[in-house]
Amino acid sequence: MIQATQLKRGMCIKHDNDLYWVVEAQHKTPGNLRGMVQAKIRNLKSGSISDHRFRSVDMVERAILDDTEMEFLYQDGDMFHFMNNETYEQIGLSDEVLGEAVPYLIANIKLKVQMYEGRPVGIDLPLTVEMTVMETEPAIKGASVSNVGKPARMETGLIVQVPAFISEGERIRIDTSSGAYIERVK
Repeated sequence: MIQATQLKRGMCIKHDNDLYWVVEAQHKTPGNLRGMVQAKIRNLKSGSISDHRFRSVDMVERAILDDTEMEFLYQDGDMFHFMNNETYEQIGLSDEVLGEAVPYLIANIKLKVQMYEGRPVGIDLPLTVEMTVMETEPAIKGASVSNVGKPARMETGLIVQVPAFISEGERIRIDTSSGAYIERVK
């Protein structure tokens, strides 16, 4: 059990006998009122997102998840297929379960699939991913110092703001938590 003030984005909690993913959590103390935590939580069974207000003194049960290293294989419609590197067992996860991680899934990426009582409930992306720029405006010569960005479409369809000197076909490193460009990969 943890106090509601310790809720953070990405945590998995048990609430009303269901599993929920914390999408967003903000600690608020309005005026003379007592502190509270305004949380946006997603039900792992139905996929529905709801807002819930916890008092700051409320205790929340944190679900204990097991991490299994797996490799992303391919996408088939709205199902994404992963393989356990040790047992070669394959599982499929829907895009509802994966949520905001979908644009960062590139073939053969190794990541941790989070399991609760033997059932996959989500994934833990690496901090950065390397992707190829598929479409962007032409590179501007001598723009290596400029901080002006331009949109670039990656191989998964993800749109990232990149510096003006980046051109199509180049590989770049992207921060998975913010979706921001980090650096060009040689």
